[in-house]
Amino acid sequence: QLQLVESGGGLVQPGGSLRLSCAASGFTLGNYAIGWFRQAPGKAREAVSCISSSAGSTNYADSVKGRFTISRDNAKNTVTLQMNNLKPDDTGVYYCAAGTPHAGLGYCVGPEWYNYWGQGTQVTVSS
Repeated sequence: QLQLVESGGGLVQPGGSLRLSCAASGFTLGNYAIGWFRQAPGKAREAVSCISSSAGSTNYADSVKGRFTISRDNAKNTVTLQMNNLKPDDTGVYYCAAGTPHAGLGYCVGPEWYNYWGQGTQVTVSS
């Protein structure tokens, strides 16, 4: 069974850091582009960051540039999202997703492009 599992979410104060991990089973993560998405209550799911299958291309939403870093370890079948200087607006459920590799566009493609999704991990940034 193809699975993606997120971990690392939790409650953190503004300015704090969290590291989210996405682990794949049942398929080879290195064959896919990976996106991190987040969704807050009442808001649409939005792309936070994405990384190409080869790790040669990364993109970030403007709201997280300079604060978040996406990386992958294909040998371990994992993708990581390091989140620093967290803000209350970063609060939401974070999902990782795997999709068919595609040409770099300079931005992350929408959620419709992704085939496999994790169940999400809650990130809450509050004082």
